[in-house]
Amino acid sequence: MTKPTILYCEADEKTLNHEAAVFAKAGHHVVKVLGRKAMEEALRGVSFDVAVLGHTLTRDDRHHLPYMIKKSNRHTHVVVLHASGKHPAVDIALDSRRGERAVLEAIDSLLLQPAGT
Repeated sequence: MTKPTILYCEADEKTLNHEAAVFAKAGHHVVKVLGRKAMEEALRGVSFDVAVLGHTLTRDDRHHLPYMIKKSNRHTHVVVLHASGKHPAVDIALDSRRGERAVLEAIDSLLLQPAGT
C-alpha cells in the first residue's frame, strides 16, 4: 500500500516544517508549499490525496485555494485549518487549536472515504 500524499500549505515556514513532520511521522508522504503562489504551482499536473491549508494562510487564501484545489482534481480532499462556516469546496474545516491529533484524525477519516465524495 502506498502512503497517502498530502499537499500542505502554510504562510509561515516554521509552522510548515513542524506540522509537515507530524504528518510524515503519522505515515503520510508530505509535499510542503509555502504560500499561495507555491500552492498554485504545486497543483499543476500533480495529484494529491489530501490538501491541507494551514492556519497561517490569510483568510482570503483559505477561502479561494479550495476552489483551485477542486478545479485541479475533484478527488482531492480539502482540509482547512482555522476556518469557520461551511465552504462548498472544503471537506473538513477544523479549528487548529484542537491540536495535531484532531487534524490527523480528520485526514484519516477523509482517506477512508471514496474519492470524489
